[in-house]
Amino acid sequence: MNNNNYAIVAEEVSKVFTPKKAKQVIALDSISLNIPYGSISALVGADGAGKTTLLRIVCGLLELEQGSMSVLGLDVKQYAQTIQSKISYMPQRFGLYEDLTVQENLDLYADLHHVPENERVQRFSKLLAMTDLARFTERPAGKLSGGMKQKLGLACTLVRSPELLILDEPSVGVDPLSRLELWEIIEQLVKDEQLTVLLSTTYMDEAERCAMVSILHEGKLLAQDTPANIANYAKNTSYLITPQADESVRLLQALFYDQDVTVDAVPEAGKVRLVLKQQQDFAKIKSLLGDRDYQAIEPSLEDGFMLLLKQQKTDKLSFHYPAITLQENTQQGKEIIKVHNLRRMFGDFVAVDKTSFSIQQGEIFGLLGPNGAGKTTTFRMLCGLLPASDGELEVAGVNLRTAAASARKRIGYVAQKFSLYGNLTVKENLVFFGRAYGLQNKKLQQRIDEVCNEFSLEKYFTSPTGQLPGGFKQRLSMAAGLLHEPEILFLDEPTSGSDSIARREFWRRITALAVEGTTIIITTHFMEEAEYCDRILIQDAGKVLALGTPDEVRAQAKADDAKSLSMEQAFIEIVQQQRQKTSSQSVSEANT
Repeated sequence: MNNNNYAIVAEEVSKVFTPKKAKQVIALDSISLNIPYGSISALVGADGAGKTTLLRIVCGLLELEQGSMSVLGLDVKQYAQTIQSKISYMPQRFGLYEDLTVQENLDLYADLHHVPENERVQRFSKLLAMTDLARFTERPAGKLSGGMKQKLGLACTLVRSPELLILDEPSVGVDPLSRLELWEIIEQLVKDEQLTVLLSTTYMDEAERCAMVSILHEGKLLAQDTPANIANYAKNTSYLITPQADESVRLLQALFYDQDVTVDAVPEAGKVRLVLKQQQDFAKIKSLLGDRDYQAIEPSLEDGFMLLLKQQKTDKLSFHYPAITLQENTQQGKEIIKVHNLRRMFGDFVAVDKTSFSIQQGEIFGLLGPNGAGKTTTFRMLCGLLPASDGELEVAGVNLRTAAASARKRIGYVAQKFSLYGNLTVKENLVFFGRAYGLQNKKLQQRIDEVCNEFSLEKYFTSPTGQLPGGFKQRLSMAAGLLHEPEILFLDEPTSGSDSIARREFWRRITALAVEGTTIIITTHFMEEAEYCDRILIQDAGKVLALGTPDEVRAQAKADDAKSLSMEQAFIEIVQQQRQKTSSQSVSEANT
């Protein structure tokens, strides 16, 4: 094999971490892979698969201890500094200085990378045009939306023209429109500058856009191939099932997901996408299909990815959740949240503008919108964390504008960022939060035992929380939020950065909570997760653009074939239509 054809060549690369007072962690286990020049390649895998560790070795930020690796034809052990001068690296946290303006951040990174003054004007102009940040050069980075921060982080990474660009989950926590814009920028760079890109991602639709995909699992390489070839691992095992009239897609999905022969089951465009372990397993689930329509479909990259992961022996524990039956009623008809003309101002800025809706008990309600749309502000007002400027807001029968403390006792909250105490053990965190919710003695111990069993936390009961794997940190956050058995659970982008398996487990648990009568309000940037919701609300610029069931929102997209749209396609269509309408109105008003 001619290594001159590859930007990165890794042979038998291993990496072991030995944290203080903890077991050895094998982050990489004899990894061998090749990354071709002049294209985009992706690393995908579950939490703790080794993706970030491998990227940091490529960048020279971690020492290569076992095996060999060449980057841009240079040995990483001998020429680490030379390699660093030829590559650019964007970590998950963009590394921006929030008190500095957009321009000052660009200048600082140009200084750090010794970019000559005579090259900066042309380079900055290109980057600002490409990222659409030219209008915001004087705005502090801390006041940019998440999507704009993402684009500024990329621009700072590219103040010099590298030979190799390394991106560690660049689109985590940003909306579909921002992800689309990011990919347009990356693909344009590859075309214009023959750039080689290696990125890690939790989005399978992003990995499908790459020339080569490497799947990592628990430090091992499971496959390296084109997206089409990896998809074919699931050939003849993928099906699309159409629910019966008025049948819950979420409950149907959960029913099939629980079967032993199932690799994956997810809601998709109002139907259920089912992947089986092998073709002959179809006979075993045929009785569950009844007289529902179904069709065999071509597999996707995610189908092949899930099949490969499910074939691995793993000690990853599952949630303990009750069985699902399609007869259970998730809608009880009682309005538990009422919002009328809700408004929130920050100075002269209108963050939320006269929003009205209601939520029923046992409903899963999704708040969606681009970064900066006002959904987080709406979410925080519903939780009682932020006072409304105007309007009416009632939660669990309590007026939140006059008795927020009373309402808070009846709600649970799971923040986007892990907010528990990393230096305390799992047990100590649960005791602390249980007491904060008013639980004491036998009742507190009973609830701690119940949530630890429910979320399979017993194994880590005495472990420091900061040392938990990412997926178990999420479980602990959920367990803490549910200790006091709240009527309403608020989830703020709870699966941001989670892998596909962790998201499936999470939603299976949420389905069970809703069946039991808990009301769920969730924000998310994974549009496929909106398919699990009973109803969704899409906001932009503080205004409601769409409100209804997933099928009703698809219909509002007004596309030629709205019924077959994915939720991401419908979301982008609705937001772009509104922005074009607003832009046209602004031009018209300016001309009159």
